[in-house]
Amino acid sequence: MTTVIDVEGISKKFKIHHGRHQSLKERMLHPKSGSTEIFSALSEISFKIDTNETVGLVGHNGSGKSTLLKCICGVLQPTSGQIRIRGSLAALLELGAGFQTELSGRDNVYLYGAMLGFSKKMIDGIFDDVVAFSEIEQFIDTQVKFYSSGMYVRLAFAVAVNVDPDILVVDEVLAVGDERFQAKCIDRIKTFQDEGRSILLVTHNADQVRSICDRAIVLENGIMIADGPTHDSLRIFREHLMDSATESDKSGMMSSINIDSVTTPNGSFDVRSGAGMHFDVNISSQTAYSGNFIMEIFTRGGLLISRSDAKGSPVNLVPGLNRVGIDLPQIPLLDGVYDVNVGIVDPHGSNVIAWREQAASIQVTYNGREGGVVEMGASIRQQ
Repeated sequence: MTTVIDVEGISKKFKIHHGRHQSLKERMLHPKSGSTEIFSALSEISFKIDTNETVGLVGHNGSGKSTLLKCICGVLQPTSGQIRIRGSLAALLELGAGFQTELSGRDNVYLYGAMLGFSKKMIDGIFDDVVAFSEIEQFIDTQVKFYSSGMYVRLAFAVAVNVDPDILVVDEVLAVGDERFQAKCIDRIKTFQDEGRSILLVTHNADQVRSICDRAIVLENGIMIADGPTHDSLRIFREHLMDSATESDKSGMMSSINIDSVTTPNGSFDVRSGAGMHFDVNISSQTAYSGNFIMEIFTRGGLLISRSDAKGSPVNLVPGLNRVGIDLPQIPLLDGVYDVNVGIVDPHGSNVIAWREQAASIQVTYNGREGGVVEMGASIRQQ
């Protein structure tokens, strides 16, 4: 393996000016007024990304993700530390970054390609592929100031993935646009993975990170708090979400709620496809709390099979030990091991109160010869 991104001890500080002068006259009359504050956006960040590795970068808003990516891409210079890049890099840092709104989409393709270090001749060679992927052919000669946010992303992503980069850096832009085009972008990313390229992906979509990333890095207030296997990093990320929810609660009702274990009546999580299953979630709480229960089932490859409605399963916890029973009347899954995540969210379904990643693993046995994940029970006959 060859290291393509080497981040070593990166820190980034910004000066925040308070009470700045609004005019030259004010500056002349009050030259020493105002104050300056030093804000630390990143502190001693170190990690490496190798060839054929896809790494997810997650964190709360303001955790330093975008600042870190801008340092990696050379848009910002770190205050201290070093970044080494090996190979060509294409980046989508933010919506429409690098686009000139008064120019047409066609002109911006050439401009954006030049910013990525490619000649006009090279862009000529991929221009038709860019337009085809973006699906905005009828608007390619329209000024981009008239583009929707989805059209911005389509065009920017189309350029980035068609200039044949060794490293692709994507910052949140896949959250914009329709689901079909997002799926198309993910498919292209998976093609890049098959070709042995390196990808650094920033997203708030934990399912996306789980399904396509080899590992994940978690930032919190400019500090790296995790760098490891995806499921481990996402568990740490969830725990910090819970801590934030606890700290932000003003009512005093929040306290320690913990998911202790998941058990079955016979102690086994083995089940035959099509059969039902019951298991119990054991929860300890220091106070009464009314929220909603949520359950997720994933394949080992990170594909989401099922997620319960975050507002549809109310639970009323009492101080001490609590038990939530789950009945699955039928499990139509094919052979494989499936991970179960369980948690408690607030009544609105927006904040995680307690969570347990990979709380249990279900081993499903299937006797048929069908392939895939789910038994559809299809009846096939010639007519």
